[in-house]
Amino acid sequence: MTHTDALDTVFSALADPTRRAILSMLLEDDMAVTDVAEPFEMSLAAISKHLLILANAGLISQEKRGRVKWCKLEPDALRAASVWMQGFGQFEPVNLDAFERFLETELTDPNSKPPADTPE
Repeated sequence: MTHTDALDTVFSALADPTRRAILSMLLEDDMAVTDVAEPFEMSLAAISKHLLILANAGLISQEKRGRVKWCKLEPDALRAASVWMQGFGQFEPVNLDAFERFLETELTDPNSKPPADTPE
């Protein structure tokens, strides 16, 4: 698998909110598959598919302990994605406060004048 393919696989796995929630849960500790599935309103089979996608991306590993399958977060899998995203840090940071004021002005009354410190 090329570097680009690996990044595509990781970002594809991260694109789903259920899979991101699973990763957040695994930040705390290893979990049994049934415990991972508990907070979600979907079948165990559906959760297993999400876990397979995360495992194929290298974001988690799975291990059978007795009759229970356990999931473990593999944080190093995010390293390449993190390095790639840091390449975009060269851009000028956005002043979020000024942007929020601008949006408030635009969304509340399009005929009103912008605040003095917001560019027109």
